[in-house]
Amino acid sequence: MKKDIHPKYFTDAKVACACGNRFSVGSTVEKIEVEICSKCHPFFTGTDKVVDTAGRVERFKQKQAKAGKTDKKKLKTK
Repeated sequence: MKKDIHPKYFTDAKVACACGNRFSVGSTVEKIEVEICSKCHPFFTGTDKVVDTAGRVERFKQKQAKAGKTDKKKLKTK
């Protein structure tokens, strides 16, 4: 390896999750902040948890509800 071209490697980098979980990993960054980790991710926990900060899920459900309703006037045949 060439000298002075590689980033510094931290063998004990601290990771902090939004759920409060903290652990150490190896990384080129000393402190890492994440929103989801293996302690709170639905795949690992087996729970159905929706992380929605912008209200996208609610808007999608409203659109689906509107699309599910059919207009009786349009369904009448001549």
